[in-house]
Amino acid sequence: MNRKDSKRKSRHECAGLLVNTSGNCKGRQRCRRRMTCPSEAEINKAKAMMAMPQLTKGCSVTELIDKCIQCFDLDGCLCRSNHIVNMTLMMHCWVMASAEFARRLLALYREALEEKQPTVCLKICHFVRYWITQYPAAFKSDSKLEEAMSDFWEVVKKEGDESHCQLIDTSSVHTHEWTRKLTYTATPNYNKKRKVSLLFDHLEPSELADHLSYLEFKAFCRITYLDYRNYVVRSAIRENPALERSVALCNGISQWVQLMILSRPTPQQRAEVFTKFIHVMQKLRQIQNFSTLMAIIGGVCHSAISRLKETKYHLSQDVVKTLNEMTELVSSNSNYSNYRRIYSECTGFKIPIVGVHLKDLVSVYEALPDYLEDNKMNLSKLQTLYNLVSELTQLQQATPPFEANKDLIHLLSVRKKMAISDIPK
Repeated sequence: MNRKDSKRKSRHECAGLLVNTSGNCKGRQRCRRRMTCPSEAEINKAKAMMAMPQLTKGCSVTELIDKCIQCFDLDGCLCRSNHIVNMTLMMHCWVMASAEFARRLLALYREALEEKQPTVCLKICHFVRYWITQYPAAFKSDSKLEEAMSDFWEVVKKEGDESHCQLIDTSSVHTHEWTRKLTYTATPNYNKKRKVSLLFDHLEPSELADHLSYLEFKAFCRITYLDYRNYVVRSAIRENPALERSVALCNGISQWVQLMILSRPTPQQRAEVFTKFIHVMQKLRQIQNFSTLMAIIGGVCHSAISRLKETKYHLSQDVVKTLNEMTELVSSNSNYSNYRRIYSECTGFKIPIVGVHLKDLVSVYEALPDYLEDNKMNLSKLQTLYNLVSELTQLQQATPPFEANKDLIHLLSVRKKMAISDIPK
């Protein structure tokens, strides 16, 4: 038998196996369709990527700034896609200091003055104005950037058009207020006569999930693109208050869950509290709050709880099954493959597990160089990092599908802090 006959025979044998297994050829078609057809989330992501302008592999800082300047008209409006402008303003600090970036803009402004190009000067100022209004966090704690912008303002006032001074004025920078996205509510369900306990027996699982999600979203909205950058570059959470607060919240919730279970005197009562937190998990999964979901799983799966054999005896099979499913969802196996798959399929409001996405940022930052040959910036690296960071920051703009009661939020915050000292060693 020659090689061609052997291949032909193998194909016939494979076809026969498919027909014998399913009875027809539809099984093979279904398998092929399952392997090739993307999900709706993947299709939307591909469309978004196709809509983005294609960037070259690398370019100098001056070339990149010039591309951004040309995106503005004389009225300060973006006449082209804002993708490259936003990517540059958000991601330049990953490869160079923002103060140095501002001085590059000042140098281009002076060059345009010498060459008598007033339209270029105006567009540069519009670009700076866009930076100030859209990314105010960059101007709040960077003293060197503040100094560079002060020098820029002095040059514009003395050598340029005085009307441009207002465009580059940083005095109007306001602090980021996450409270614009979340509101307290005073509904009839939370009247003054309602009994309130620090054990939260009065709260239904859905209410508890909503209020925990409120706290989680509050902490998540405090994290800026600069916090992600500082963590990745410094490889530490220390000196990063927003991330420290987020981590402390998750740890506090896990310890609080342990305390709520261990504080009950009998196995049956502990099992009731355990079951309640399983129902809280189901609600969190419905809300798509993966961060608090992981924190509660960390609490109920802690060794202090796992040793309670009599408590486990009182748990129903449905509770155990749900716990196993939720644990598998946030498992770190295969680089959190289950979480990544489900998270990518979710649309609308969702709270991610920030640590998983920080891991992705670190991997990209360490794997790719900042600069290519001829001292050109690696735009592919900046593009990849920008896609990851912007996806996280855009989630902060979503409208939460829940409201919260001010008094209950205060009690939850107090009890969470108490749990750290109350938990058995």
